[in-house]
Amino acid sequence: MPGPAIKAGDRSSTPPAAAGTGGDVAAFLSKVAAMPPPSRSAGTKGRLIFALDATASRQPTWDRAQHIQGEMFEAAAGLGGLEVQLVFYRGFGECKASPWVGDAGALLGRMTAVTCLGGQTQIGKVLAHARRQTEDKRVNALIFVGDAMEEDPDHLCHLAGELGLLGVPVFMFHEGGDPVVGNVFRQIAKLSRGAYCPFDSSSAQQLKDLLRAVAVYAAGGRAALQDWSRGRSGAVRLLTSQMD
Repeated sequence: MPGPAIKAGDRSSTPPAAAGTGGDVAAFLSKVAAMPPPSRSAGTKGRLIFALDATASRQPTWDRAQHIQGEMFEAAAGLGGLEVQLVFYRGFGECKASPWVGDAGALLGRMTAVTCLGGQTQIGKVLAHARRQTEDKRVNALIFVGDAMEEDPDHLCHLAGELGLLGVPVFMFHEGGDPVVGNVFRQIAKLSRGAYCPFDSSSAQQLKDLLRAVAVYAAGGRAALQDWSRGRSGAVRLLTSQMD
């Protein structure tokens, strides 16, 4: 079973990065873009947080993710490998993180022990957890898969901006197409210098390709992702273009 519960991050009194004008956002993104890319020591594995909404509506996507996650490790194997931490929320305030695992079998075992339960979203806890993790030891990317958002958008965007300054891109995979949710997910991706990608129940192959692409990025960086994405689907090329 996944490990200890995640506590909610403290809300800062600083105004959220996304709450200002378009010029404020542009200046913020310019500051993030000017930061040098973080280096990774030779021989170390990339670190990827794989976060999923496990509320009741998510069971079909959770089942698909179990089948896909092994291919994330496979795609990253030739680039130094990958360590993944599973994070999920469900039910009444339950939000948990697993230990870091370095093989698909260990992650699958933890995923199969989880069933989805009704509850409200806890995206803020996921973003705050990613910030704490990378302050302890470098996290190369955060994947989030979900279909809803029931929190304060300004608070989520502030947390996303903090991850952007720490060099942790957030890849927001949005199922369902709700325009309000999509708008917030796009802002989270933009402020963290990640990418936003919608999908639906008919696009399992697209989701598989996109998750593999993020695994390649976490293991080998942007150059590896650009090389891997040549000849891939339009959705993968869209993901890389958003990061640029």
